[in-house]
Amino acid sequence: MNSNNLTQFNLPEGFNPLALENQICFSLYVCSKEVIRSYEPLLKPLGLTYTAYITLLALWEKDNVSVKELGEKLFLDSGTLTPLLKKMEQQNLVVKTRSKEDERTVLISLTEEGKALRTTCLEIPQKMMCKKLLEPENAADLIKNLHEIMGNIKNNA
Repeated sequence: MNSNNLTQFNLPEGFNPLALENQICFSLYVCSKEVIRSYEPLLKPLGLTYTAYITLLALWEKDNVSVKELGEKLFLDSGTLTPLLKKMEQQNLVVKTRSKEDERTVLISLTEEGKALRTTCLEIPQKMMCKKLLEPENAADLIKNLHEIMGNIKNNA
């Protein structure tokens, strides 16, 4: 894209498209990395990584799902999901079984321990809100915009 093409976006005169501060990807990267880091003190005592936590969130919404479905919901590839699920299985949080309808399909289900952990994790969102990373009135708009980006990513994949 040359600078002549930038005019279609109503950008200010002198806008530098290569300036780091003008990169949406950089802002998302920094925020994501730092928000995930802020979860660590809340999750570490539970023996959870952030990725394990979001996996549990997905399974608390819908249990007994295929690895493929779980990966799609979490935007995780099998190279990331497979070792994560193996570790979670060793922690007795999930169990893997083969589908009775199609033995090629591996299903992931919460164990009783994985289900019980939900009660403990109920306080995590509140504790994160107390960190004042974003004013509550701005959170809904941000989530809406991020979901739009996620949908566009899924549709362009």
